Amino acid sequence: MDFWITLLQQLTETAIAPVTAAYVIAAIGLNIHFGFTGLMNMGQAGFMLLGAYGFAITVIHGGGFWLGVLVAILACVVFAFVLGIPTLRLRGDYLAIVTICAAEIVRMVGRLAALVDVTGGSTGLVGPEYRGPFTQLSFLPPGTTQILWFSYPNTDPGSGNDWWTRLVAWGAVGIAILFTWLAMRSPWGRVLKGIREDEDAVRSLGKSSYSYKMQALVIGGVLGGIAGILVVLPASVQPDGFGRPLTFNLWTIMLLGGAATIFGPLLGAIIFFVVRIAIVQIAGEYIPDSILNTQQTQWLSWVLIGVALMLLVIFRPQGILGNKKELSFNA
Repeated sequence: MDFWITLLQQLTETAIAPVTAAYVIAAIGLNIHFGFTGLMNMGQAGFMLLGAYGFAITVIHGGGFWLGVLVAILACVVFAFVLGIPTLRLRGDYLAIVTICAAEIVRMVGRLAALVDVTGGSTGLVGPEYRGPFTQLSFLPPGTTQILWFSYPNTDPGSGNDWWTRLVAWGAVGIAILFTWLAMRSPWGRVLKGIREDEDAVRSLGKSSYSYKMQALVIGGVLGGIAGILVVLPASVQPDGFGRPLTFNLWTIMLLGGAATIFGPLLGAIIFFVVRIAIVQIAGEYIPDSILNTQQTQWLSWVLIGVALMLLVIFRPQGILGNKKELSFNA
């Protein structure tokens, strides 16, 4: 019984973690790209890494928190234009190949030894170097607060595992969800859905599909950059943590919750992290080390998540909250 109580506490703590919130925002950006516009972006991790680098480098060099956020956003906007101008006329698999290559270029550039004084090279940038201005914005009183079984420092400049980081991260999730809901109910959002379903029909109505796709790429990329900031606030900027697996995880989250839905990324991210932790903990408790050690249980969790995703795509491609009517994509 103690094991199951402890497991429940771990799962709920994971559900409200700042990293979970960051993945929600990144998946919302990807949902704007693919779910609402039909863009096969496989490089969302590149936007996240640029956002993380833009923020961290600016703050380390004395720019302050808000300037760091602004630089991160501008970096993502520039990357979206550089990526989108020559590629948005591509469709389907071709766009996917270009975007995943672009994200890998960003990651490899960040690892360059020649840029070690700027990006930290392969070792990255450590959190204490850039977290200070963020924690200084906290209006929470000193000390520790306990809500139910959740007990964290109100503001922790050392690790970022505090209520302040959670408050900001989930507040950003609420703003992103509200923005998406309003945007997709507007004429602009309806044009995006029209491009997803029949781009030629949108052109026949006098709309520039290229312009709208560029706008969607920029907005989704900026959301990815903000998510990158939230990922590294309680941790560090490590370029290898923003590789291909991160983008694939975001696709899993989006498809699990439901593409072209407002709350799909939120539900998908929580289920994704909670289920993986549950698999690892239950396997570690009931499967002997002679059969599966700790590292192998980690890999088992990814295998089972992959199998579950395949079954989901086969038997319920619209995801948990999705609608089959929203799965019409322009070829």
